[in-house]
This record gives sequence, C-alpha cells and structure tokens, in this order.
Amino acid sequence: MNYVGIELCLLSCMGEALAMGFATRKAVEAIARQPESSSKINASLLLGLALTESAAIYGFVTALILIFAGPEASS
Repeated sequence: MNYVGIELCLLSCMGEALAMGFATRKAVEAIARQPESSSKINASLLLGLALTESAAIYGFVTALILIFAGPEASS
C-alpha cells in the first residue's frame, strides 16, 4: 500500500512536467505573435514555472519521505 502512495506522489511530478511544457509552448507562441511584449511574457512565464516546479518538488519530497520513513519506521 505504501508503494501506491509513492506512485501517486511521483505522478504529480509527471503532471507538473507536462504542465511546464505546455506553458512554455504557449509562451513561445505568444512571443512569436507579439515580440514587443516578450519581457512581460518571460517574467510571467518564469513566475509560473517557479510555482509549478515547487509543487513538483513537494511531491518528490513526499515520495522520498514515504520511501525512507515507511510503515516499518513507525513500528
């Protein structure tokens, strides 16, 4: 049962990677359409990617906690 929790935590990391790729693609498309506003688009993109990456790190850390402090550590 512990492995199911670990897989769910790491599934969030995979979802975050897909979301980051989607956001980057949309930002590149927006810069291609309006090159004069690229600085604003880049700033928004970096802020969004940082927040997305932090969520992925939380999922990864939770998976590591479940691996190294699993049910055998609580007994």
